[in-house]
Amino acid sequence: MAYTFQPGKMYRMPTHFGPLMGPRQGPDGRKFECKDNPKSTSVSVSFRSNPEQLEALLPECFELGDDPIVSVYANHMKEIEWLAGRGYAVLGASFPAKFNGKEDQVVGSFLTVLWENLCDPIITGREELGFAKIYCEISEPRITSTEAQVSAGWLGFNFLDISVTNLSEPSGGGGGGGKKSDGTLHYKYMPKTGEWGTEDIAYPVLTPSTGGNGRLVERLTGDGKLTWNKARWEDLPTFYNVVNALADLEVVEYLGGTFSRSIGGKDLSDQRILR
Repeated sequence: MAYTFQPGKMYRMPTHFGPLMGPRQGPDGRKFECKDNPKSTSVSVSFRSNPEQLEALLPECFELGDDPIVSVYANHMKEIEWLAGRGYAVLGASFPAKFNGKEDQVVGSFLTVLWENLCDPIITGREELGFAKIYCEISEPRITSTEAQVSAGWLGFNFLDISVTNLSEPSGGGGGGGKKSDGTLHYKYMPKTGEWGTEDIAYPVLTPSTGGNGRLVERLTGDGKLTWNKARWEDLPTFYNVVNALADLEVVEYLGGTFSRSIGGKDLSDQRILR
């Protein structure tokens, strides 16, 4: 007798073995509270860029936000409960955007791409959440009392170096006061099998900024710099155009960098489609 899908359970391919485990479904269907994990170390650099270049990276359903500021960040996470205590790293590039739909009007940070160095979060994040995730190698952060550096590459080709120097405690306490953000904006796209060039699904989604158990432990600021190495197809056969598009973004001015440590987070089960 052929199997049937269990109501309320999360499935991914291969579905033939029953519901699969992941960030939002543990053994016996339990959830992960993300209170004491992951333990995260993050390095980020921001710069003001060319609005026309950023607009060219947005799907039609979005428009550019008020400030053409690009943020590139690397985040290393460890002791992750849903990975039974293991960890992985991510590398993302984002900038402010807006969505004005029939039901939703939101502003946030549009995530153009999120590299990760482990397949498990890539698969679950692409299929379940709609994050634009792909794979690369991400170095362990090199940290001293005044500097933090991270590199990223693929099978021997280094395509990015991130560095933050002259690290110190932010003046004025580094408190809030930033502009309102409803969360992180994404565009979920999956191609239709056999009808190449046609989408099976294509829609905007939001990771809400609210909720979760994340707490900041340490935050330092400094001078940030990005060094991109433009690639040929032979260097990065599946995403050289991604690296080159980001490398081509005009750096009008660097706006500094940060180094931070945090604990906790959320399982992102509050991800939702924008309409």
